[in-house]
Amino acid sequence: MRPSFRIHFALALALLLVVTGQALAMARGNAGAAGQIVLCTGTGPVIVFVDEDGQPIQPPHYCPDFALHLIGDAMLPPETAVPAQLRPAPMPPEPARFAVPRPLPAPNARGPPRPV
Repeated sequence: MRPSFRIHFALALALLLVVTGQALAMARGNAGAAGQIVLCTGTGPVIVFVDEDGQPIQPPHYCPDFALHLIGDAMLPPETAVPAQLRPAPMPPEPARFAVPRPLPAPNARGPPRPV
């Protein structure tokens, strides 16, 4: 049962990749609308997208690359959109005007061993 699941899962992922890749190519290849016309009807405003010649075309689709960003923006809680508090940057410390040498280390009580 385990190998069969893996094969079916791999085939499903490959099919998903083929289908979404084709949709992505179609979305990138479509020409965008040159403008839009707003028609006021009894049921409310209707937006009709037109091309350069004024002929109606289908409404543009969201680019699949950007669609996930739209979902992320819609899911943000409102408290994260608080404006940042502006504070002045801290001043760096003044550089030393003269160099102070470190004291030399005290000699050890015992010297290094003698060569034999």
